[in-house]
Amino acid sequence: MVLRDSKSLGKASDFSRVDREILTSILKLTLEGPVSKALLSKDARVPSQVTDEALRRFFGDGLIRLSDKAVETSLTQRIKIAIRALELGADSEKVCGFLSWQEFESVAAMAFEANNFTVERRFRFTWAGRKWEIDVLGCKEPIIACADCKHWHRGWGRSVITKAVEAQIDRTKALAEDLHSTQVLNRKLGLTNWKQRTLIPLILSLVPSPFKFYKKVPIVPVLQLQNFLSELPAHTDMVASFR
Repeated sequence: MVLRDSKSLGKASDFSRVDREILTSILKLTLEGPVSKALLSKDARVPSQVTDEALRRFFGDGLIRLSDKAVETSLTQRIKIAIRALELGADSEKVCGFLSWQEFESVAAMAFEANNFTVERRFRFTWAGRKWEIDVLGCKEPIIACADCKHWHRGWGRSVITKAVEAQIDRTKALAEDLHSTQVLNRKLGLTNWKQRTLIPLILSLVPSPFKFYKKVPIVPVLQLQNFLSELPAHTDMVASFR
């Protein structure tokens, strides 16, 4: 076991606090595009020299794109910044407020497309006299992955997970019954010639939940979605599904 003296622990704590503040400001200010280092330093209330040192570290970690005077982020980098800030103890409500729901959804869609799924966002349909919506629908024969995007962090406990999973099971089951009973959605989604359809409900989160599965429904951190999808075809019998 390595013991640190109080001085070194204090320095580590200071680094975490500074990094947390700068990362939160990056998330806040880069939503509309590049931001100057000077403005970032001012918003984070961190001296410019300290800000520059932190930015070089973030650049080395692949969290940002850096030029002489400006900081820029990609969609995936913003997700990574949010996760890093939360790991450092940033206020979750504030961080998620700076990260738009559309950004979270787009990262999920990109992961599906990288695994050769066709994607439908905010897919709406009507079944049994009720309107339904699925955040992201990924289709690659025979799999139809029905994803519910949860980018919030606070209150990520058992009761919240239970409600989210049960609601997504209901949505997926309704879609399965609609596809079985009518051809309208099959034509709309390009499934007419599919020999089999396996609909799989899943929950996408910003950070890992206390459970990887609940009622056999996968709960997947969004940055792990691409790997999850690459392995899914070989493990469909291990997850909840409607055929």
